[in-house]
Amino acid sequence: MKNITIAPQLQILQKQFIHRPKCFKMLSSHSYYYGHHMLDEMPQRPNVPVHRFMLNLMNQNRKCEALYVFKNHLRTDISGVNEVALALASKACVGHPRIGRQTHGFAVVSGFIASVSVCNSLMNMYCKSSNLRTALCIFLSLKNPDSVSYNTMLSGFEDNKSAFLFARGMHSSGIAFDSRTFTSALAHCADGEEFDLAFQFHCLVCKLGLEAENFTGNALITLYSKCGKVEDAKRVFNEMPHKDSVSWNAILSGYAQEGNNGLGCIKGFVEMVMEGFKLDHVSFTSVVAACGHERNLEFGKQVHALSMKRGYGDHVKVCNVLMSMYSKCEAFGDAIVVFENIVDRNVVSWTTLISIDEEHAMNLFKEMIQDEVWPNDVTFIGLIHAITKHNMMREGLMVHAFCMKSNFLSETSVANSFITMYGKFQIIEDCIKVFELIDDREIISWNALISAYSLNGMYQKALQVFSSASKELTPNPYTFGAVLHAIASSESISLRQGQRCHGFLKKLGLDSDPIVSGALLDMYAKRGSIFESEKIFAELTEKNQVAWTAIISAYSRHGDYEKVMKYFKEMEMEGVKPDSITFLSILTSCSRNGMVDVGREVFDSMISDHSVEPSAEHYSCIVDMLGRAGKLKEAEDLLSQIPGGPGVSVLQSLLGACRVYGDVEMATRVADTLMEMEPDESGSYVLMSNLFAEKGKWEKVAKIRTMMRQRKVIKEVGLSWADVGNIESSIGLHGFSSGDKSHRLSKEIYEMANLLGSEMKRRVRRYEICI
Repeated sequence: MKNITIAPQLQILQKQFIHRPKCFKMLSSHSYYYGHHMLDEMPQRPNVPVHRFMLNLMNQNRKCEALYVFKNHLRTDISGVNEVALALASKACVGHPRIGRQTHGFAVVSGFIASVSVCNSLMNMYCKSSNLRTALCIFLSLKNPDSVSYNTMLSGFEDNKSAFLFARGMHSSGIAFDSRTFTSALAHCADGEEFDLAFQFHCLVCKLGLEAENFTGNALITLYSKCGKVEDAKRVFNEMPHKDSVSWNAILSGYAQEGNNGLGCIKGFVEMVMEGFKLDHVSFTSVVAACGHERNLEFGKQVHALSMKRGYGDHVKVCNVLMSMYSKCEAFGDAIVVFENIVDRNVVSWTTLISIDEEHAMNLFKEMIQDEVWPNDVTFIGLIHAITKHNMMREGLMVHAFCMKSNFLSETSVANSFITMYGKFQIIEDCIKVFELIDDREIISWNALISAYSLNGMYQKALQVFSSASKELTPNPYTFGAVLHAIASSESISLRQGQRCHGFLKKLGLDSDPIVSGALLDMYAKRGSIFESEKIFAELTEKNQVAWTAIISAYSRHGDYEKVMKYFKEMEMEGVKPDSITFLSILTSCSRNGMVDVGREVFDSMISDHSVEPSAEHYSCIVDMLGRAGKLKEAEDLLSQIPGGPGVSVLQSLLGACRVYGDVEMATRVADTLMEMEPDESGSYVLMSNLFAEKGKWEKVAKIRTMMRQRKVIKEVGLSWADVGNIESSIGLHGFSSGDKSHRLSKEIYEMANLLGSEMKRRVRRYEICI
């Protein structure tokens, strides 16, 4: 160790350290000062190197006090300062950039800048202060940098590619890689998703015999977890001879990140506790997240109790994950209690609560702002979802204005949420405005716009947007789900457009995706091609709830009661749980086929055996079923049990049944209700008019027609559709009504229709003769 020779320029820097008021004045009341003031007052101090005092304080994480010791020795006994003390002072300056720069200057004028250990400490300080440029200047000034110099610089790079180039330069310079080198390099591989390069590093680790090092093993576990290879992470973990808490936390995080291996995380946590390893917030957040994935409320509560016992009951990160876990397990009250017990709530805490308590989301958002917690893009996504779900249009406009003012609308994810919101609120013009403001459109942005058009019945426009999107970006399963829904719902779009989408998604390898297969099944079924629906269902390797429901709905729509019940029984035998939509399709099929007793059994089973709460649609199916079977009084009595009251469709169905069975009195009551609900719709008027005509009550027929004229109710013209174009020139069909000759090929169309009619009559006569 060499000592300092006092020089004039050194005295100037010495004064700068002595007159550091803010950082060091706080220390005057610190316990260190009172503990050592007697030492300062001693006329002859013991001959103990200053770096021993500093090192002791640094080990206790008392960095400011270590700097205080360094300052005092500069003031009273500068000769006792050596390169070790200066290196420790540089390390203590992390988080204090101004003092760090002064320490750097002191190192330069004192000559200690030539020491590699001092330079390494300075580089470490600058790297941790995100001042890579200055750190790199110090590194380049070194004549003989050692492995610590290279490792320090490697850990400071934020750009992964630059880090890899630096590591290659280190290897070319003949500096041997050690566990610290691999830890930094593997971390950069994980951040940059350079998994092929990471595998090469792993091979090099094995070649150098460093796989037993904890630093390297922990980095490898983290890497494999991030790239979704949990089995490889587990293999590395099992091969580690001496595991520490970091090793356990790394493998637990890997299990939790995978999502579908929550049970492995829970078992690992139990083993970690049994082996006596120290638990920290990382341990608790991982296992609580796993409990949320597994919906394991009981074990989640046990972990919550353990976290409180170990002193992490109010740790904000642990509490945030606990809130999410309780929410997933539908224990919303417990989630709110956890939130209320958090002392320092951050943006994640508030965002989680907003997603849990959607009904009061706007009030919570206001409280969040009052609490001086600034929202992020995830906050707005959750808030906009809550606003959309609860039809809070006024609040949606307010949030939109807030986002424009605070520049959050430039976040693509937030803009996408607004497109979805305005689509739900049927303000399609604002959807387009928001979409056009997005600079870097993702496929999610296009999906949101396609869904908005489809939701508002603008199906051809949705198909056109899909065509534009597929020219710019590769569609994903949700893109096809949205456009196939539009094709399925539109009578004016050619089935060939659906077949074209089918070919496109098959080319992309998306035909086995559950979202896409369900949409394809539905599209073909709605467009009358039940054979294609059956074919798609048969080709599925894994039939989930969506697929089973789709095929049952398809046959229900086609009136095939036998196939509906067949697939429903197979679904139950396969252990797939039916949902409310499945039962809706089955009840619809029972209704249309007059299977009243079976329908009642299915309805009761839905409630008692499958715990599915009946909605208004399910009750409507039962009313329709009873009406079709002639049980009109029973059907009318059931109307009062429908949650939210009977809707238009169920009343129209009951009115139709009244006409079939000639119940004029009930029909009048139902028609009056319908006319109040929809005074401009012609269906109710026409049904009542026809019923009165059948009963010979012509005065009432005339009265209804007069009422229609007075209210300006126009009877809608029924249309049929013909596919007359080719797939490239036209996306739509030609709609025509009875006696319509507006199409330019109407002559040929009528000739073909007459030909088909004659052929049908011929086949009927032939069939009758055979019988």
